Amino acid sequence: MLSGRIAYNLRFGVLLALLLAALLPGAAAGAQDAPALPSSYQLNGIQHIPQHWNNCGPATLTMGLTFYGVAADQDPAANWLKPTPEDGNVSPWQMVNYVNTQLPGTTRALLRVGGDLTMIKTLLANNFPVVIEAGYDPEPERLGWMGHYLLITGYDDMTMEINSHDSYLGPNKKYSYPHIEEFWEHFNNLYIVLYKFEREAELMALLGTNADVTQNALNALELNRQRAIANAADPYAWFNMGTNYVALADYDAKAYDYAATAYDKARTLGLPWRMLWYQFGPYQSYNAVGRYQDVIDLAKVLLNEPGTSQYIEETYYYAGVAREGLGESSRALANYEQALYLDKNFTPAQEARDRLVSAGVTSSNS
Repeated sequence: MLSGRIAYNLRFGVLLALLLAALLPGAAAGAQDAPALPSSYQLNGIQHIPQHWNNCGPATLTMGLTFYGVAADQDPAANWLKPTPEDGNVSPWQMVNYVNTQLPGTTRALLRVGGDLTMIKTLLANNFPVVIEAGYDPEPERLGWMGHYLLITGYDDMTMEINSHDSYLGPNKKYSYPHIEEFWEHFNNLYIVLYKFEREAELMALLGTNADVTQNALNALELNRQRAIANAADPYAWFNMGTNYVALADYDAKAYDYAATAYDKARTLGLPWRMLWYQFGPYQSYNAVGRYQDVIDLAKVLLNEPGTSQYIEETYYYAGVAREGLGESSRALANYEQALYLDKNFTPAQEARDRLVSAGVTSSNS
C-alpha cells in the first residue's frame, strides 16, 4: 500500500498533467475580427486624485468616474468600500458593486479577466475608461510587492506606452507595454470597464466572446494554460489557472480540485507574501475540497504579521468558513463578526453571520 505522501504526490502529478491538457470545451476563444484602432488615443475630461493613505481603490475608481461627471472626491467611495480606514484591500467585485448599487444615474461598471493590450486600446478608443489591477513596487520606496489599481487613460503605439492616472505616483504616468504585460499578469489580467447603461450593448459587442462571464473565465483559463506550457516555472500562470477554475465552479464539477492543485503549484514555485491580501482563491478552493486546516494555517501566517495584515476582512471570513467546516460554529461566528467589524458592507460575512445567528449559534473568541 502506498504511503499517504506518495499517494498525494502521484495524485498531484496527475492533476498537474491534466491542468496542462485542454480540459474544458470552449476554453479557447475563437478568432474575432478586430476593428482598426488608431495608433494612439487619449481620454480627456478625467481628473487626477492623489490617494489618501492606503486608498488606491476608491481613489482610482473615483478618477474613472469623473469622466462621467462624478465629483473628484474619493471619500464617498472610501466610506462605503472600506469603512475602516486601515482595511488593507478593496476587491474588484466590491468596486463594481459600489458603482452599480450606490451611485445615482446610469453609470455602470463591469469586471472581466484575461485582458490584453488590444482590449485596453479597443475600450479606450471607444471612450470607455478602464481600471486594471496589477502588481506594484514603484521606485524609489521599494516597499515590496503589492497590488495596485491603475486608471488607463490612453496609449501610444509609437512609444509603446500606456498613459495612466496613478493615484500614488501622479497624473499622466506612463508605463511601457512590456511593463503592463508583466505586472498585469499578477492579477489575472483583470479589468473594470466604466460605462453608461445606454451603451451596454455597444460595450458587449466590443468584448466579443468575453461578454459572457463563463466564456470569459474559460478564455482566461486558456491564456494562462498556454503561459504555463511556455514556462512551467511561472507562478502567476498557475495561480491564475486556479483563480479561473474557482470562477468555473458551477461549470465543471472538478473545478475546485483543479483550482487547489494549481494553487499548490503556484505556492511551491513562490509567490509574494502579500498575495493573500488581495486574492482569495486558495482559501475558496481549499475550503471547497475540505482542506480547512490549510486555510486556517494560511490565515495564521498573515495574522502573525504586524500592520495591514491584521486588517484584511477576507482573512477572517475564509477562516470562519474553515472553522464551520471543522464543526467550530462559535469560532466561525467570531471570525465573521471580526470581518464585519473591519467592513460592515462585506456581504459574504453578513450572510454567514446571519445564518449562524438564526440557527442559535453564539460567538466565542477565534
